[in-house]
Amino acid sequence: MKAYERLLKYVTYPTVSDENSETCPSTKPQLTLGADLVKEMEQIGIKDVSMDKNGYVFGTIPSNIDKKVPVIGFIAHMDVASDAPSENIKPNIIKNYDGKDIVLNKEKNIVMKVSEFESLKDYVGMDLITTDGTTLLGADDKAGIANILTFAERLCSDDSIKHGEIKIGFTPDEEIGRGADLFDVKRFGADFAYTVDGGAFGEVEYETFNAASMKVTVNGISIHPGSAKDKMINSILVANEFISLLPAMARPEKTEGYQGFFHLNGISGEVEKTEMSFILRDHDMSLLNLKKEYANRIGEELNKKYGENTVIVDIKDNYQNMKEKIMPNFHLIDTAFEAVKELGGTPVSLPVRGGTDGCRLSFMGLPCPNLGTGGHNFHGKFEYICIQSMDKTVDLLTKIAEKYAQSNL
Repeated sequence: MKAYERLLKYVTYPTVSDENSETCPSTKPQLTLGADLVKEMEQIGIKDVSMDKNGYVFGTIPSNIDKKVPVIGFIAHMDVASDAPSENIKPNIIKNYDGKDIVLNKEKNIVMKVSEFESLKDYVGMDLITTDGTTLLGADDKAGIANILTFAERLCSDDSIKHGEIKIGFTPDEEIGRGADLFDVKRFGADFAYTVDGGAFGEVEYETFNAASMKVTVNGISIHPGSAKDKMINSILVANEFISLLPAMARPEKTEGYQGFFHLNGISGEVEKTEMSFILRDHDMSLLNLKKEYANRIGEELNKKYGENTVIVDIKDNYQNMKEKIMPNFHLIDTAFEAVKELGGTPVSLPVRGGTDGCRLSFMGLPCPNLGTGGHNFHGKFEYICIQSMDKTVDLLTKIAEKYAQSNL
């Protein structure tokens, strides 16, 4: 089975994760997908396949060589983001893409324009999978799962491909920052790993954001507007004041490269109470800490103005820049770069304006950079993936496995 055929099957599972849930996984369909992946893995010939009660799926491809070499893992996540609708996904396959704007949905006049999505220019003559313009696609990261299992099927069916022991892991709840929460690194059993959770083929990523989440609760005083003078505190307006005091140029839409940001990604409220959720990001931990301090100071100043506990700022760290843990294990990057080049690609390593399970896993003792899946525009209705890039990613995983089989580490 081709990787893209697996992807088309996996996107039918409505596996959006839920940050408001206290369970793991946060949503039941992730367990449904996990159980079906277990069956598929066993059919392929992967050994020691299991899924624990929290939805973590593990399996092993035994070594077929005599010498001892590093045990390499490949990891992807089962959930999809909640940033766009993710149920009843209807993928479109565009054969031999002509380089022009793509009409995703004629009825709703939804068009993916080359002028807005310049990466399309790289795929003229290739085959693309797009959405119908009403949902995301879910290639983040079901393409990673599809690529890994297609690679696994290749190894299990062709003993001429020499490799050491390979570990496979699929995690829940990566999109809400919990994918590594209950990941048992010791049980997984790899010396090193790669997440397959990036964009275009050839991406080899090892610099990520440091990340924190921030919840801001504003407590107001509701008084009948007819007698509210000098008594009412409208929590919605105080929340707006909090937002206005954050630097306007430190928003996602104003930043790029190594620039960090404050991102308001949720707000709800009434006069009596308003709640806001933010994510804070920076590649430099000292700069992230300054952002946290700045937000706390805003809260303190507003409390001086409106009264104690009017504004409550709660900040929690999510993950760290994996670079610190990858640099001592840079063979992971060198090996992937060599493999990309041998497949005719150009390796690219840019600072990731996001994170993966690999961020936290790297700090849990499993150095884990990230590889591209072949997709673009994740988390939105303009998401797409190139079928040929998925095939190349399968080849890339194969080459990496072969290279570590020849390793002297």
